Amino acid sequence: MNIREGAALAHIIIVGGGAGGLELAVRLGKRLGKRGKARITLVDACRTHLWKPLLHQVAAGTLDSHADEREYFALARSNHFHFRLGRMLDLSRETKEIYLAPTLDGDGKELLPQQAIQYDHLVLALGSQTNDFGTKGAKENCIMLDSLKAAERFHQKLIDQCLRAQTQQQTAGTGRFTVTIIGGGATGVELAAELHMTTKILSNYGLVNFDPEKDLRIVIVDAAPRLLQMLPERLSAAVAKELRSIAIEIHTNERVIEVTQEGVALASGQFIPSGLVVWAAGIKAPDFLNGIDGLESNHLNQLIVKNTLQTTQDPAIFAIGDCAACPQGEGLPNVPPRAQSAHQQASCLADSLCRLLEGKSLQEFHYKDHGSLVSLGNYSTVGSLMGAIASGSVFIEGTLAKWMYWSLHKHHQVAVNGWFHTWLSTWAETIDRVRNPRIKLH
Repeated sequence: MNIREGAALAHIIIVGGGAGGLELAVRLGKRLGKRGKARITLVDACRTHLWKPLLHQVAAGTLDSHADEREYFALARSNHFHFRLGRMLDLSRETKEIYLAPTLDGDGKELLPQQAIQYDHLVLALGSQTNDFGTKGAKENCIMLDSLKAAERFHQKLIDQCLRAQTQQQTAGTGRFTVTIIGGGATGVELAAELHMTTKILSNYGLVNFDPEKDLRIVIVDAAPRLLQMLPERLSAAVAKELRSIAIEIHTNERVIEVTQEGVALASGQFIPSGLVVWAAGIKAPDFLNGIDGLESNHLNQLIVKNTLQTTQDPAIFAIGDCAACPQGEGLPNVPPRAQSAHQQASCLADSLCRLLEGKSLQEFHYKDHGSLVSLGNYSTVGSLMGAIASGSVFIEGTLAKWMYWSLHKHHQVAVNGWFHTWLSTWAETIDRVRNPRIKLH
């Protein structure tokens, strides 16, 4: 679509305000919205944004979510795009409309009615949700760590249990409170380390009856042969060694067959009594995307896209991030569902949409794997960097790895907030660490 003077502005709708969707909205707002070349609208079911890789810190209490959340309405105003509150239900390719479910207030009353919004170009950046693979009892008895609400719920349950230990003298045979984490990927591993660190700090805040070494048991269960199965074996071995050194139990090659109120049943016949169970074993795109209005999708509900990030059945609809099945090349797996993937796709698609409105061809997306980093709280950070040498990867750990892990979050903040606001917020975080407790106690 070429831009002509006096013609109606092209309307680009981005559904999903995660890492990829928000970065794309900010880029397009600055390049198109600010100059009156297109109308940019971001749609999300939540009013605030939190970088998803931080959820395990919110759950453990080492990060106060309110300090890192950003209001979509404020971001829209400062970055020249529009924000619509709502959860996408469906779309019509024929009329080029998306449909949003009614939004309810805290009392369950209708706040916003069902909405229909027309688009010229649609970008689906809906991210992913936890995939329990149909495991019996998982939905009812696990916390799925895929949203801010779930992370805060987990944290509250953890604090409640610590308070019980403080006020109730345990009797012999009562046993330890067990947190079982199903999934040995980055989320499960990082959560386990953060939990261990959190409970040690809690015992220093006057909870004299709570001894994390005696009263808390942390268990990781994974069906794969090793932790971090998708990452280099050396990195996996280093993480497992560090976790075992702080008494975290690791059960690999163990498939969960049922989760009950009492604990976790494994295919091997073992049963792990558990007071709190977190499911972090797999992801899938939202269910409603599966075959939505004839678009091609896979078994994980991801929309299948071309190298241009366009869906295979409709050139006006794009998908990025975890909800997209994006090819890397013949014989290679799809682009992995990581924050760096969403960031790279947002950057590429911003350029492509600007080119499209100028009547030029779309760019092809080429994923560049920059490596992986896994944080184990204050204990350690390990990772592998790709492209640092002519071939292969470089294994890093310790202070350098911690600094690089921290810089990933800052890179996202710069993309969304700009250098100056990121610099200010970093100083504010430093002051808060001195002023506030090291963990959230409520």
